[in-house]
Amino acid sequence: MRSGRRTAAVATLVGALALSLFNGPAAQAADTGITVSDIVINKGKPIVVGTTKVVEPSLTFKIALPAGYSTSDPSRYDAHPFIYRGNIKQAAEATGGSYIGPAGYTCYEEGSKKASCEGSLYIDPHPSREHVDSNSDATAWKVGVALRLFKASGSLLAEEYETRSATVRLKRAANVTVNAAPEPVTKGQKITVTGKLTRANWDTKKYGPYGGRTVELQFRQTGTSSFKAVKKVTTSSSGALKTTVTAATDGTWRWVYRGNDTTGAATSGGDHIDVR
Repeated sequence: MRSGRRTAAVATLVGALALSLFNGPAAQAADTGITVSDIVINKGKPIVVGTTKVVEPSLTFKIALPAGYSTSDPSRYDAHPFIYRGNIKQAAEATGGSYIGPAGYTCYEEGSKKASCEGSLYIDPHPSREHVDSNSDATAWKVGVALRLFKASGSLLAEEYETRSATVRLKRAANVTVNAAPEPVTKGQKITVTGKLTRANWDTKKYGPYGGRTVELQFRQTGTSSFKAVKKVTTSSSGALKTTVTAATDGTWRWVYRGNDTTGAATSGGDHIDVR
């Protein structure tokens, strides 16, 4: 259980800084004095996104406030990380570039001026969101921080955007299928194992064939707990996989694709073969 009194809970801030906080009045860019540190997104791992399902990778960070501000009054400040491509100000203000922000986060007091926060980013591949609307988005995204101070009246006093040295890689989701035949099979006869490797196309919002990729065929003997590598096969231009093996004992066959810089890993379901 988290220690410290909950000081802020921000929900569903998903548009480019929520359209600049609902198109509020502009403020001069200025040093807010807020410090955001210890940013960790998706536990430091790449974020894999498909074509339809919303992805909410974890987000943790810490906040330190300047003189005159307290964690007991979260209405006076806003500070959170986001990821972007292009110019940070244009991305954050929805005038250009690409922006992915928090779905929501909760902060817990660690003192009158410090808080520890946790939540998630919000990535929706639907075309209307424009989060991942091009295959070129499968790359390293920069990490930015939005910082704002508010007057007691609620109007905006100062804002700034900071770029951090860290990056977060977004990858296109992959999928691989498997089929082993014939079944049952006589010991010593050949088994044909087929399948198909596809990956998310963010331009079309459909999965398409992924050719020229190396995929590993694995086998788990009945009564054992782990799969072992058998051979590696390269997908055809249509993403198809096909190979033959000799039937020796009952067990389960599957394909494993390890992924690369732009595409996530994928493991097929298992197809059990009864050897007689």
